[in-house]
Amino acid sequence: MDEERALYIVRAGEAGAIERVLRDYSDKHRATFKFESADEDKRKKLCEGIFKVLVKEVPTTCQVSCLEVLRILSRDKKILVPVTTKENMQILMRLAKLHESDDSLEKVSEFPVIVESLKCLCNIVFNSQMAQQLSLELNLAAKLCNLLRKCKDRKFINDIKCFDLRLLFVLSLLHTDIRSQLRYELQGLPLLTQILESAFSIKWTDEYESAIDHNGPPLSPQETDCAIEALKALFNVTVDSWKVHKESDSHQFRVMAAVLRHCLLIVGPTEDKTEELHSNAVNLLSNVPVSCLDVLICPLTHEETAQEAATLDELPSDKTTEKDTALKNSTMVYNGMNMEAIHVLLNFMEKRIDKGSSYREGLTPVLSLLTECSRAHRNIRKFLKDQVLPPLRDVTNRPEVGSTVRNKLVRLMTHVDLGVKQIAAEFLFVLCKERVDSLLKYTGYGNAAGLLAARGLLAGGRGDNWYSEDEDTDTEEYKNAKPNINLITGHLEEPMPNPIDEMTEEQKEYEAMKLVNMLDKLSSTQSRQERRALENKGMIFESLSS
Repeated sequence: MDEERALYIVRAGEAGAIERVLRDYSDKHRATFKFESADEDKRKKLCEGIFKVLVKEVPTTCQVSCLEVLRILSRDKKILVPVTTKENMQILMRLAKLHESDDSLEKVSEFPVIVESLKCLCNIVFNSQMAQQLSLELNLAAKLCNLLRKCKDRKFINDIKCFDLRLLFVLSLLHTDIRSQLRYELQGLPLLTQILESAFSIKWTDEYESAIDHNGPPLSPQETDCAIEALKALFNVTVDSWKVHKESDSHQFRVMAAVLRHCLLIVGPTEDKTEELHSNAVNLLSNVPVSCLDVLICPLTHEETAQEAATLDELPSDKTTEKDTALKNSTMVYNGMNMEAIHVLLNFMEKRIDKGSSYREGLTPVLSLLTECSRAHRNIRKFLKDQVLPPLRDVTNRPEVGSTVRNKLVRLMTHVDLGVKQIAAEFLFVLCKERVDSLLKYTGYGNAAGLLAARGLLAGGRGDNWYSEDEDTDTEEYKNAKPNINLITGHLEEPMPNPIDEMTEEQKEYEAMKLVNMLDKLSSTQSRQERRALENKGMIFESLSS
């Protein structure tokens, strides 16, 4: 009934009546995602009628109402076939300012029309294969990049940037050819990186280092959404970038990694938004060539070094709480390097473990990233080793029992998901410089058996990668307990009492005779098996001879 009334007014009414009826329809169906199949033909005709209105000279408010209803209707894949034509796509692109002209975005009154047009294009391209093919023909990706360049440094049009980026993500997700076009022809990597810089308001203090204001306000919801969309689009653009062949590529990836470091050190408007932001940053960092990830850590400035020393030295001894807090902050520093970003990644990993679900999608990217960083960069590996595998002091509990990061990772080494199990074991193995004896010390033989069997290292040894020769130093507590540690379980076990000590002489004699009988029975059974095997061999020989 709603479609019939709206269709009648759209076909015969004037602009004001059309705007009112479509606004009512939009308000009623704003949250509708499933539609009745009986009204499918009416919805198709309503879409066609709306496109006819959009080509006319109607007020901006009427255009917005038309586009809002079109966005809602475009959620239904079944009605898109007749309305997805080249002409209709061009109408939406014109309203979204995706045309060849160099017009700047000056008319604020047009912004709602641009945003709603981009939203419609997102739905239509995602739900229609015909629209995806037309996007290639109409060179939609290039036009989206052109629109981004018009508004990349203007914060008050975040919604336009956000949905422009979302449409770029959808296009690059559905078409691998567009990924290559964005990467090389359209210079999408520097363009999207600049969009991120703008969203984060980055101020550079060095070539690959930005100023971080830890006391500053969180990102606004609009800035956060824009950054998330840019991160997703960048992921698709760089998904095949495993090797760097040119110095210009290396520089650009380092700039992007520096922006991502900044991203990890800021927060969004809510905890969930911060996690989503950091999750997309982790995914994108996985595409950065590992040689460029050294920019995630940076040397402390003279001011930071002096401030850290003063914080620790000037606190009076009775201020234990403040002293502990300062020491905790100093754990983000290693060998004169600022490890804040790596510390954030480590905390992010632990939170994903604590969730207890969706390990393959949520946990393996950050574990894989930390593993590759540790393998390629010594300072990162040593810092993570200190955080994850500190010197052993208490070995009374099994390695998998407890609430430390080590305990949680060791538990994952026997997870039912093979991929999760392998990457958790690989991470710990790399932290141990791929030395079997060091890994067994922290995990026990039983937990590490799967990795060692896959690597052919059950007999001991080390992996194929080279690491520095600095040796681990064991604590006195571990050295004293080491002779009594069970190598299978990896923890200290009390000596078991000898059961013979509590037996009488008659019980000992009975058990001895029982053992003799068992050995005699085993021997006779083995003899029969050997005779039978010889007979079988003789029969085989005779058959072969004949």
